[in-house]
Amino acid sequence: MQKGRIGVTTENIFPVIKKFLYSDHEIFLRELIANAVDASQKMKALAASGEFKGELGDLSIHVEVDEKKKTVSISDKGIGMTEEEVDKYINQIAFSSAGEFLEKYKDQINGIIGHFGLGFYSAFMVSKKVTIDTLSWKEGAKAVKWECEGDPQFSMTEGKKAERGTTITLYIADDEADKEFATKGTIERLLTKYCKFMPVAIAFGKEQEWDSKKSKYIDTDKDKIINNTLPIWTKKPTELKEEDYMTFYKDLYPMQEDPLFYIHLNVDYPFNLTGVLYFPKIKDKIEVTRNKIQLFCNQMFVTDSVENIVPDFLTLLHGVIDSPDIPLNVSRSYLQADSDVKKISTYITKKVADRLEDIFKNDRANYESKWDNLKLFIEYGMLTDEKFYERAEKFALMKNTDGKYFCYEDYKKAIETNQKDKNSKLVYLYTTNAVEQYTYIEAARNKGYDVLLFDCQLDAHFVNLLESKFKDCTFARVDADTIDKLIQKEDVNKPELSESQQSDLSSIFESVLPSDKHYYVQAENLGENGSPILITQSEFMRRYREMSSLGGGMNFYGQMPESFNISVNVEHPLIKKIMESKNIVTADKVTAFDATKAELQSALDKIDEATKDKKDEEISTADKDEKERLAKEMETLAASRKEVMANFAKDSTLLKQVTDLALLANNMLKGKELNDFIKRSTEVLM
Repeated sequence: MQKGRIGVTTENIFPVIKKFLYSDHEIFLRELIANAVDASQKMKALAASGEFKGELGDLSIHVEVDEKKKTVSISDKGIGMTEEEVDKYINQIAFSSAGEFLEKYKDQINGIIGHFGLGFYSAFMVSKKVTIDTLSWKEGAKAVKWECEGDPQFSMTEGKKAERGTTITLYIADDEADKEFATKGTIERLLTKYCKFMPVAIAFGKEQEWDSKKSKYIDTDKDKIINNTLPIWTKKPTELKEEDYMTFYKDLYPMQEDPLFYIHLNVDYPFNLTGVLYFPKIKDKIEVTRNKIQLFCNQMFVTDSVENIVPDFLTLLHGVIDSPDIPLNVSRSYLQADSDVKKISTYITKKVADRLEDIFKNDRANYESKWDNLKLFIEYGMLTDEKFYERAEKFALMKNTDGKYFCYEDYKKAIETNQKDKNSKLVYLYTTNAVEQYTYIEAARNKGYDVLLFDCQLDAHFVNLLESKFKDCTFARVDADTIDKLIQKEDVNKPELSESQQSDLSSIFESVLPSDKHYYVQAENLGENGSPILITQSEFMRRYREMSSLGGGMNFYGQMPESFNISVNVEHPLIKKIMESKNIVTADKVTAFDATKAELQSALDKIDEATKDKKDEEISTADKDEKERLAKEMETLAASRKEVMANFAKDSTLLKQVTDLALLANNMLKGKELNDFIKRSTEVLM
């Protein structure tokens, strides 16, 4: 019997192991299974080379749980270990400089196992004691039994194991957090999570069959194999059919809709990478579909957080990536910085772009039918990855309100004759909601213009990107202004209103508009058949507010209050009627206001004329006080005039009705205002 200390030269190695990455302590089973798989694969290699001439037999790995004894055992029939090998690989942990170990890595606990190959020792994260029973494949080898109770002391004796291979037994610790690892349910869950596609069969429990006499399921003699040793990404595409890919997808994501299409990855230079990626149907929520790509290392599950392996936009894809060349640290769940990772990321991006371009070129109808589900994914990629943009602009599509699809160049050709303004700038009109903005779309169509449908959650950012990429163009939402201003072919004749008339116009309309918004009222000549009132939002302000709400770094705009432009069509019969009514009702008071204002202005002008050549300190206090008094009277007069206009507006059923119709058309009439409008409409009709 040999006793000794594990060659670490520190008393603190086991507390460190037990502590490292505690939130991920379930990975102990994955590490031990991975070691068993390695031992089994090495046994196959020895047989294939002719070095081992005996019978391989069944190489299945067996996992067993004894819930009463609180033990978990992992048994393989691999190469096993001699006493010297146990001493080398278990007792002498391969530290390049053991004495410097703890000091160097005390603040980098997550890097320990990745640097020093301590996979086996992860067993002590959940165990109070671990034993190894092993018998080497080598002729004449003797069985070895190794025991350790979670401290540097170990014992190693001649064992009783009669069959080639290794059995590791874990005596689960009594800690509350660790007790679950002595239950069959937890072990089965971990095996399914981490070992579902391991390349060596893993047996856990027995297959069951229904016993009609006992009316329950009973165990059979047949082992229950929990893994698929040949998943589709290990096969050649020529060996697979469409249904194989769809079946595998359902196996990975049982509750998901069928994917749009897939990409089979297979490269062996300059790195090894296999896998299958699927394009899911992406509706409108990016967050929901993230973290669906599963990363494997030689068919062992590592993580589903692959942000550092693929560009951010590709995390919207589903599927599997398997590569032994991705460098991992302690828990194999976090990537280490490495140039190969960048190469892999670039390769995957290229393969995705190749696949999309291939479908676009060779099956355009199929591609267009899937565009609405692809759009968010492709736009996200074009926004966040410049190289992907360069590829994607060849196969990215635009969809108009008639449901027709165009590539960028074709759409430009379709509109460039008709949709250039007087400065030869090409104007791309778009809508974000074809139903809510229907009136504005119709106004554009009546001019012979085409309108794009941009209803994706990223479109505020994406429109900005396209505007920066396309030459001599601008993008305008169809409700951003009157159509003649959006694509201004010639100078627009503005109505000739005096300052007082414009002020009165603003006063009466602001009085009947909801008070929680800012409005800019302006008179327009929109023709007798144009809308009496048109409510629009500045393209610039609205777009940057939307970008701010999506986290575009435009917080200044996001904090500003919403503002709307109110275009009053003074050529419309209803507006003419309202203005005529206003003139009649307010005539006497307006005449008095105008007379008083003229007197005040005349007095101000006299003071200005008398003091125009004087410096400020030369103007008398009396003149300054008189000028201040006159200015305040002008302000009071303006306020009184505004109040008169507000009183007219309050009593004008026609004004409120016309304004509410415009608000209703823009989905801005709600609550009490909507209820009042319905009541008023009923009264008008009676």
